[in-house]
Amino acid sequence: MKQAMILAAGLGTRLRPYTDLRPKPLFPVAGRPLLAITLERLQQAGFGSVVVNAHHLRQQFAKVLTDEQNVILQEEEIILGTGGGLRRAGKHFGQEPVLVTNGDIYHTIDLAKVYQAHQESGATVTMVLHHEPRFNKVAVAADGSILGFGSEVHSSIPLLAFTGIHVVDPAILHKIPADSFSDIIDCYRDLIRAGGDIRALVVANHFWTDMGTPADYLALHGALLSGQVEGERMAQTPFHIDTGATVGEDLCLQEWVAVGNNAQIGDNVTLERVVVWDGAKVPAHSTLRDLIVT
Repeated sequence: MKQAMILAAGLGTRLRPYTDLRPKPLFPVAGRPLLAITLERLQQAGFGSVVVNAHHLRQQFAKVLTDEQNVILQEEEIILGTGGGLRRAGKHFGQEPVLVTNGDIYHTIDLAKVYQAHQESGATVTMVLHHEPRFNKVAVAADGSILGFGSEVHSSIPLLAFTGIHVVDPAILHKIPADSFSDIIDCYRDLIRAGGDIRALVVANHFWTDMGTPADYLALHGALLSGQVEGERMAQTPFHIDTGATVGEDLCLQEWVAVGNNAQIGDNVTLERVVVWDGAKVPAHSTLRDLIVT
């Protein structure tokens, strides 16, 4: 059985105050929690066993995962980081490679092909990379091996960005300190210094965002609801209004809008490039643009 892990235990500091209300992986994307979308992608790619770790507002994850089969929720009382979380989850993994994905990314990368490419390469770790100038920090040699990360890399070497998706041989997880904070990139640095085989899988022609800021979150909705992401349109029109929402008279919607379940929209309201969360209220006679309403 193919196994995977979703890293969902971060604090989401760049998205405060919204992450004071719910963890970033549970933010609604056109009415569905991002975590549910990520799980569905993994299941469609053949991953039958998935671990999800959680720390910040972790009780909310249990509600979302109540009906999920073959999903283990790993609740972490202290922040363990991307490495420490994986280390603790090691007891749930068999000997097969583990596909790991960040819980705050939305993408159209083919996860089944990623896993297959890793198995065929024989590498200890495969990191999925792409060209994203905002995040380009990983140096790759001509033969596809990863040389290093960030400022430690010679300036003459071209850099690519880590997508947040990687496949790991679980046998290396014992190298990570148990029950303490650790970044998986530090583990990979140690592997490179020890001569370990960390390979790059470079992908292109896909959609990807890390949904790290309010602007990123709104831009994701704009791309999806406007039909800019091939095969990923979330509604028949640019306006996603949940059937459980209550909408007043004379509602004016412009460009794109997403309104969640049990939301209440008053009379004579104008919304433009706005996401209204489940249960949120928009007072009558409001004009809102480029906002997240909670």
